Amino acid sequence: MPRTLHSIAFVASETPAAQEAALHLSALYGNEAPDQADVIVALGGDGFMLQTLHRFIDTAQPIYGMNKGTIGFLMNHYREEGLRERIQAAVENVIHPLEMIAVDASGTEHRALAINEVAIFRQSYQAARLQISIDGTVRLDELVCDGVMVATPTGSTAYNLSAQGPILPIDAPLLALTPVSPFRPRRWRGALLRNHQEVEIVALEAEKRPVNAVADATEVKSVTRLKIRESGTDTCYILFDQEHSWDERILAEQFRY
Repeated sequence: MPRTLHSIAFVASETPAAQEAALHLSALYGNEAPDQADVIVALGGDGFMLQTLHRFIDTAQPIYGMNKGTIGFLMNHYREEGLRERIQAAVENVIHPLEMIAVDASGTEHRALAINEVAIFRQSYQAARLQISIDGTVRLDELVCDGVMVATPTGSTAYNLSAQGPILPIDAPLLALTPVSPFRPRRWRGALLRNHQEVEIVALEAEKRPVNAVADATEVKSVTRLKIRESGTDTCYILFDQEHSWDERILAEQFRY
C-alpha cells in the first residue's frame, strides 16, 4: 500500500554536486524541516547515507537515498522527475543496528551503535591475538590476524565484502563474523551467526599487541574486551526503488566477474 507522503526533507553531503541537487529538488518539491517531514531524502554517497541513518535512528522516519557521491550501494539512482511517485512505491527495509560495548585498558566502558559493522583491528605493527566467544562459549581460543568484524546484512556489502566475507540479504536474520588477514588458523574464513547471538572478543596480550574497536565511524582505542549484539531497541528504515531493490543488488553483486 502506498505510504502517506505530504512532505519531504532533503539533506545533503557537503560536496558541490549534492548541495546543488538539494537546491534543485527543494525548488521542485519543497523542503520541510527534518523533524516534521514524512520522509528524509539523503543526497550523497554511502558514507553520507550511514550518517543520515544514524542521525534519524529511532525517529520512524524512512530514509530514501539518491546517489550524488561515490559507490552508492545504499542509494537509489538520481533522478529529479517523479520523485514523489518513486518514494510512494519504494520498498521499505527495516535495519536493526549492532550495539558495541567496548572496555578499554583503563577499564572504561564505551557504547556505540553500528549499522554496517563492528570491527576490532591491530593498533601496531604486530598482529592481534584474539579469543572469540559466542553466547558465552569460547569458539576460537586464539585468532592471530589483522582484525575481525561482525557485519549486519546492510554492512555485508561494505568492508565485510572486501575481506571476502559473505553477502547477506537485507532481511536475513544473520550476522557475518569475518576475519581480516587471518594468519592462524590460516584456513579459518569466518562464520555465519544468528542475529540474536552475542559475540565477545578478548584481546590476548593487550599491552604488547594493542587493538582498536570501531562501530561504523566511532573508534575506541586500546580495547581489552568487546561485546557485540544486535540492538533490541534501536531501528531505522531505508527505502529502495522497486526495480532496484536490495535483493536485486545482492543478486547482481554475487554474479559479478
